[in-house]
Amino acid sequence: MVDITAAELRAAEKIFGDRLDLAKRYVEHLATSGTERGLIGPREVPRLWSRHVLNCAVIESEIPPGSHVADVGSGAGLPGLCLAIARPDLELTLIEPLERRVIWLQEVVDDLGLDNVTVMRTRAELAVGQVEADVVTARAVSALTNLAGLTIPLLGGHGEVVAIKGRSAGEEIEKAAKTIRKLGGVETSVLTVGDNLLEEPTTVVRIVVNKSQKKS
Repeated sequence: MVDITAAELRAAEKIFGDRLDLAKRYVEHLATSGTERGLIGPREVPRLWSRHVLNCAVIESEIPPGSHVADVGSGAGLPGLCLAIARPDLELTLIEPLERRVIWLQEVVDDLGLDNVTVMRTRAELAVGQVEADVVTARAVSALTNLAGLTIPLLGGHGEVVAIKGRSAGEEIEKAAKTIRKLGGVETSVLTVGDNLLEEPTTVVRIVVNKSQKKS
């Protein structure tokens, strides 16, 4: 069993509610088969809750009810599986090109009985036209100059990118501004999420695409 501190448990209870047991089972998958198969480094196990699962799950507050969310470069399901557990109202498509990761993701989805998740083995750029999301998420995939081109096209012209980033988020936005505008981004901002829940809040870059023309 992966240790969880009292503060982490309070945050997890707030975010996952009556699905906390599912979140705990997911963390166990990360700590066992996830590390055995190289999806998570062994040194990360003691901080799975704080640095990974809660850090990702807290962004659920930024996603509108009933959204179809595409998670690009899902890897170990961060943030895709965290969102699927926290928000059963969301429809998640996990986009991951590496077969071994796709196999692991599907095993976890099946074990947890997550009927709101589809796992796709493909690259983000090849998923355009196959997936049309309301929100696209990503974490630790690429710098924003490249990430914008991988995420924005999956929105089909309308919606939001919610990307988990580090302290250099502001600099990344400056470098990517021209690319974002070219792809249809009309508003880009840096948000801090989870101030009242996490010891270290999550930094998010939000890109709004065609804000004035919401999907009908």
